[in-house]
Amino acid sequence: MALLLAATLAAALPLAAHAAPAKITERSKQKQAAEAQRADLRQKLDSLKRDISQTETEKDDASDALADSEEAVSKATRSLRDLSAEQQQTEAKVAKLAKQHDDLSKTVAKQQTQLANLLRQQYVAGNEDRIKLLLSGDNPNRINRDLQYMGYVSQAQAKLLEALRANLAAVEANQTEAQNAKDDLDEIAQEQRDQKKLLEQEKAKRATLLTQLSSKLNSQRKEAGNIQRDDQRLSGLVDKLAQLIEAQKQAEAAAREKQRQQQLAQAKAKAEALAQAQAARERLAEQQRAAQARKPPATDTTVKPKPLNPDAIDDDQPPAVAVTPPAPTPAPVSPVARNELTPEPEVKDVSYGKPFESLRGQLRLPVRGDVMARFGSKRGDGPSWKGLFIRTPEGTEVKAVASGRVVFADWLRGFGNLIIVDHGNQYMTIYGNNQALLKRPGDAVKAGDVIANAGNSGGNEQSGLYFEIRHQGRAFDPLGWVTTR
Repeated sequence: MALLLAATLAAALPLAAHAAPAKITERSKQKQAAEAQRADLRQKLDSLKRDISQTETEKDDASDALADSEEAVSKATRSLRDLSAEQQQTEAKVAKLAKQHDDLSKTVAKQQTQLANLLRQQYVAGNEDRIKLLLSGDNPNRINRDLQYMGYVSQAQAKLLEALRANLAAVEANQTEAQNAKDDLDEIAQEQRDQKKLLEQEKAKRATLLTQLSSKLNSQRKEAGNIQRDDQRLSGLVDKLAQLIEAQKQAEAAAREKQRQQQLAQAKAKAEALAQAQAARERLAEQQRAAQARKPPATDTTVKPKPLNPDAIDDDQPPAVAVTPPAPTPAPVSPVARNELTPEPEVKDVSYGKPFESLRGQLRLPVRGDVMARFGSKRGDGPSWKGLFIRTPEGTEVKAVASGRVVFADWLRGFGNLIIVDHGNQYMTIYGNNQALLKRPGDAVKAGDVIANAGNSGGNEQSGLYFEIRHQGRAFDPLGWVTTR
């Protein structure tokens, strides 16, 4: 009996030399693919930054020495945040796979027990085969009954074996996927260690640079000319971003129109083809009717009804009614073609949520803190403030004030690690002097999403956030748009 069960289970899962699953994951490939998708946008933004830097008249800015270090701190912080989120997702996946493995293992064990019972019953019954039964010379009724019973047993055994094979294959696939997920976790853990080490190194490097450049930064920070150039630099960046956004919108609109015209042309071609087919069917039907009319009547030996005479109608007999063949039914017009001929309504981009102009008085400031500089107040001997400076501890989460799309996330002289969110209809919000930028250009954000960590990058004296709102490139007072609740 044990040998029979072992042989049957061997048939359910052919034994082969199982090599250890190769530790190859798709994670690196996916990251490379995502990076490649962002390459074009990054190239455009790098070109935009070069255009701005070519117009600079002052090159000896002390904050430039901090650029590489502050960018590195930002990237390492963002990578750690991304890795933490990825780690949580992967751990949840591992837990889900473990539960699936337990459920599959229980099912396999149950099926193996069922198969063992089935084989045991078959063994106890004598394990007779069909040929022996047919040649036994026993009662034909008994032979027929036993043959039917053996057929039922064989079918049940085949179904059970097939289900067992499928579940054993599922167990193997589950183990492979779980191992891949665990390999991902190991890879993520190693990247986290590397990024933490890099972050500490870059923070130490920046602290050293700040100590060395302290006096020069303080003097340059107070120069009216530098402040004015910072404002012009930011305004130039916003204008160029607006042009880039408008060009992108026009390109997308042109692509949508081209696609719509192609769909209309395809629908028109389908409709014309249907019309031509319908006309051909009608001509063929007409030819068949004409040929039938020209054909001599066949000799019919059956008794034909007498012609209907209205004056000699027998009240006891119903009148004969002439039956004409029905006209061919026109082919139905394809509903697909009809729908495609109808211009599709323009699809609204819901990624921006509500129109920004409708949010006046409903926005919340991106960080909690003390407003140290207000819109319109003087900056020493330089131009007035175009936004707010909110003092807050380094590392404080900076949140998007409304839904939109990140169009710039990079280091800019005078503003350090800067992130700009486009909200549509030429409204933009600007967040400067951040320690780290947690979103990339092209990322969609919602109101309340964390997009950065506050800091004092760009040579700023205090830790906090510089915040602006602009429409059509012109800055206006953010406090007129925020709620105090």
